[in-house]
Amino acid sequence: MSKSACIIALPYYSGAGHTAQIATAIAKGADRQGATSHIIDIEQITARDWANLDRADAILFGAPTYMGSVAAAYAAFLEEAGGRWMDQTWADKVAGGFTVATFGSGDKLATLQRLSVFAAQMGMIWVGPNDIGAPVFPAEAGINADGGWLGLMGSSISTPRGAVRPGDLDTGQRFGARVARLCTRMSR
Repeated sequence: MSKSACIIALPYYSGAGHTAQIATAIAKGADRQGATSHIIDIEQITARDWANLDRADAILFGAPTYMGSVAAAYAAFLEEAGGRWMDQTWADKVAGGFTVATFGSGDKLATLQRLSVFAAQMGMIWVGPNDIGAPVFPAEAGINADGGWLGLMGSSISTPRGAVRPGDLDTGQRFGARVARLCTRMSR
């Protein structure tokens, strides 16, 4: 871990813009905790982005759930990143994941399982959100609305087109803050 601010990389794929919104919210929450976030669109990934991934303290993987699994473009990114397995380049980094689908379940758990297994194979330390929303705490309506504990689960909404639920963005900020606090604690 870095001795100064925690560096968090957020490689994401966003077919319709939903996952990008969650990535931005997570980065906002992390940066408020003093972290430095690098949001990386895997469709435009550069050598500098790969260097940022390799030097990050935490990597939060983000992909939409399509047809019950991680989007194909993101699966290709994971396969390319898998080349770092032999050298354990990403071992001991904090890892987490986030996904968006249309329906409340939308088989998002399958996507998060795919991401967490990848992280485990890379020797990473997985962390999920810990926010308890409604119905347990009615004042927290919209927070972790899908009850995602393995990773952040967001849902797209139809109006306005291309948006996600506001509570999912709030949950994203909280998740980013949690990861930043954890990274900072681990770097001591």
